[in-house]
Amino acid sequence: MSIICGIPLLECVYCLACARWAWKRCLHTAGHDSETWGIATAEEFEPVPRLCRYILAVYEEDIRHPLWEPPGGYGINPDWLILRKTYEDTQGRAPPYILYLDHDHADIVLAVRGLNLAKESDYQVLLDNKLGKKKFDGGYVHNGLLKAAGWVLDAECDILKELVEKHPEYTLTFAGHSLGSGVASMLALVVVRHHDKLGNIDRKRIRCYAIAPARCMSLNLAVRYADVINSVVLQDDFLPRTATPLEDIFKSLFCLPCLLCMRCMRDTCIPEEKMLRDPRRLYAPGRLYHIVERKPFRLGRFPPVVRTAVPVDGRFEHIVLSCNATSDHAIIWIEREARRAMDLMLEKDRIMEIPAKQRMERQETLAREHSEEHKAALQRAVTLSVPYAYSPSRYGTFDELEDGENSHTSSGDAESSARPPGKSKNKESWNELIERLLERDESGHTVLKKSHSFD
Repeated sequence: MSIICGIPLLECVYCLACARWAWKRCLHTAGHDSETWGIATAEEFEPVPRLCRYILAVYEEDIRHPLWEPPGGYGINPDWLILRKTYEDTQGRAPPYILYLDHDHADIVLAVRGLNLAKESDYQVLLDNKLGKKKFDGGYVHNGLLKAAGWVLDAECDILKELVEKHPEYTLTFAGHSLGSGVASMLALVVVRHHDKLGNIDRKRIRCYAIAPARCMSLNLAVRYADVINSVVLQDDFLPRTATPLEDIFKSLFCLPCLLCMRCMRDTCIPEEKMLRDPRRLYAPGRLYHIVERKPFRLGRFPPVVRTAVPVDGRFEHIVLSCNATSDHAIIWIEREARRAMDLMLEKDRIMEIPAKQRMERQETLAREHSEEHKAALQRAVTLSVPYAYSPSRYGTFDELEDGENSHTSSGDAESSARPPGKSKNKESWNELIERLLERDESGHTVLKKSHSFD
């Protein structure tokens, strides 16, 4: 009898829990993810609309006779197009891409297209991963995307090295959308880690712009490489927020709403501290740029605002229940809204009439602020006990030496297992050195041994 009486009580508790979850999820909008972030400037956001057009150009069969160019064209000089690879060229091991030498902006650009729903090979790249399957540089990455990036780098290594050495003042930029964003992010990681393959290129010359990024690297890597990788998210885009393994989504395509709803409930109920401490969990990479153009409970689009940060906690953790969650993933909409946002930034700069000297000073200040924000994010990751996260050394030498001595990387799979600095082994070596240098005299005081000197 007591069991029967308890059933209505359990039903009430369950209904209240579901109602609380639904209310919380419906009130959560995309603007909440970045409401505390700073506003991006025109100088740092300038490459985004241009790179979106370059990615769109990958879809064209003949760039000299384009069929789907956006308003204003692609901004590509066909004579500067170095190469264009199709599915036949890549044999399904990587998405199609182009290599473009942009003399106007002193940039070497490798742009990768997004997922092709009609190509089985693209699904194979996405599905080639399991939780914690691939380790890289002390963290975890998406195995299929890393293999695709390795194939692209092996195929174009010689020509990239030639261009980098021929134009030492040019930057090397990897850009991609959706599936291509993951490949571009992995390319940036591999090139930074193995810079000797491209003529010892400086880290400051390497950039990556992941448009509508897939979750492809663990949190410690996402923060550590935030000075190189930039992710661009339009409002409610579902992919950067989808923590559900991609293989589960495609296997359950017909029950996708149910799957996402269950995942939403799980992400809402599980404490964020527990999710952060899972070293295998993948995240959107690098510094984040969030284009916000809609407000809750208001119809229509508003002038887009771009917010940016290097977040650790609250890093697009929850799916937004929105009818625009899939349309905001389209590269066409991202290019359009990014261009609108850029025009507003430039118009604001023209109204302020900033002189050229002050503009250069602002760029230097911006670079310094980004560096400080990056260091603060690394410190925050250490504070939150994120696995394998560590902050840079105050002295800038000991950590690099230890990382170099303990990291063994093979050129074949680009895998490394770097150990965080500051471990007991380093401390023990210093203690042994001190004991060898010091001794106690007759009065019990510690003095330097006569047989040693600081020469």
